[in-house]
Formats: sequence, structure tokens, C-alpha cells
Amino acid sequence: MKNILIVEDNPGVRDMVREYLTEHGYQVRVASNGAEGLLEARHHRPDLVLLDVMMPGMDGLEFLRRFRATEGVPVIFLTAKDTELDKVLGLELGADDYVTKPFSMAELLARVRAHLRRSQETPAGTVLRAGELELDATSRLFHVRGQRAELTRSEFELMTAFLRAPGRVFSRSELLEQLQEEALGSERTIDVHVRNLRTKIEEQPGQPRIIETVFGVGYRLNPGPER
Repeated sequence: MKNILIVEDNPGVRDMVREYLTEHGYQVRVASNGAEGLLEARHHRPDLVLLDVMMPGMDGLEFLRRFRATEGVPVIFLTAKDTELDKVLGLELGADDYVTKPFSMAELLARVRAHLRRSQETPAGTVLRAGELELDATSRLFHVRGQRAELTRSEFELMTAFLRAPGRVFSRSELLEQLQEEALGSERTIDVHVRNLRTKIEEQPGQPRIIETVFGVGYRLNPGPER
């Protein structure tokens, strides 16, 4: 049984989502703010987090900053904000997806299922390597220059796509398809995830040499020298 953590200060929304997900076979724990959410996550290790943005005390953005320091499980924002800036900020901090309130419970369930399924999928080929990069699909571990790097679920999926085809140019729409077929997204989402990846794998993120931008098209992984 998968463990889902809901961090939401509105008791009506929190209880409605908890009851709905419980009815569909999930074990659900709840917290009313970011500080409580971190305690729950530390003790019960969720498989996925549903995270409100605006909360008293520690808000969702601060929760995500701290949570992403150690955990890579999927995080879906529950947000009343619908501007591109707000969504981009959440993605930059490591969120995998977002739904805007008010939302359909059926849509939320579909996204939860999609992210949980993808977090469990094992791509063909146990270990993928290129240059200074190594990705173990079975253990879901990623190393760069021999050092482990913590990736979010979305970052791991993008890195898998790049490592399956070093040197291939991927359009943003192709990379978006690697993330989630059920969830709505924009090509801007890919730019944010790539920027986050560069901070984790590039020695100089401002002058990337591993994930290269192909202007007017998308991105490619520089194969680098054979190891």
C-alpha cells in the first residue's frame, strides 16, 4: 500500500482528499503546515506528497526546499495560484507537477497514479553511462564524476531519456512526453527541469558542457569522452 502525505492547512480540502485517496487504496497521512509535514515525512517516508503552497508558519515552498535536500519522491503542488511565475518557482524548487484549485478529484487521482507508476518503472537497461554520468535504473541512483546526486522523479526521467540516446537532440515536447502523459504541462516546464539538472551535474551551470542547448530545437546530452 502506497503512503501519501497531504500537507494542506484547509481542513475541508485536506479531509476530502484524504477520504478520496483512502477509498482508492492508499495509506494517507496529513499535516496542516510545512513543519508538521517535515516531521511526518521523517517518520513515515511517503511515496508521494501533495503539497499546498500558501500555509501559515512554514509554507509549501519552504517545505519543498528542505524536503528536497534529502528526498526525491514525487511532489505535486496544490495551488490556488495560476500564474506562470508561481508554477515555475515551484518547479525550480523541485516539484514534479501541480494542480490548480479548485480541482477535480478524478484528475488528482490520475496524476497521483501516473507519478507513482513512473517512479516505480525500471527502464530497459540496468545501468546507463555516458562520459562522467552513471544512472542505475534498478536502484534509481545517479552519479556524476563518481559522486551521488539526488534527483527528483522528473529529473531522473529526463536524465534517463538523455542517457538512452547520448548526442540525440530532443525537442522540448519530446522531453515533456517523458514526464507524464496524464498531466498538463508546458514546454517551459522542461526549461526549468533542465536548469535544475545543470546545477546538479555541471561544474559551471552557467556554461553547461554536459546538457547542451540546441537553439530553436531543444536539448542534447554531450556524450563526452568514453570512460
